[in-house]
Amino acid sequence: FLLYAMDSYWHSRCLKCSCCQAQLGDIGTSCYTKSGMILCRNDYIRLFGNSGACSACGQSIPASELVMRAQGNVYHLKCFTCSTCRNRLVPGDRFHYINGSLFCEHDRPTALINGHLNSLQSNPLLPDQ
Repeated sequence: FLLYAMDSYWHSRCLKCSCCQAQLGDIGTSCYTKSGMILCRNDYIRLFGNSGACSACGQSIPASELVMRAQGNVYHLKCFTCSTCRNRLVPGDRFHYINGSLFCEHDRPTALINGHLNSLQSNPLLPDQ
């Protein structure tokens, strides 16, 4: 089998954690890369600890927690919400990121419709995949 990671194809036996040498295809569907290393989830958490602070609530986000990202900002899953209706945005939802605020497709500011502001649409990503 071939695995696709970090813009390359790998034999399943060749994609290994730099620390524990576990074959990453055998232990999950994600891998992490940092400081030139390819890591399993456990070693990434052990080496690099927290992944930062949530852009919405300001509280720290453990490295083991899944996050949402938009325009370089990181959010807890529960904090990735529309600024107007407070509904949670999930992967696949269309949203607008304007001046540091998130808006669902329904609640985007009306100026966007008239073309006065540029809308930045993005698909949320998971961390370091």
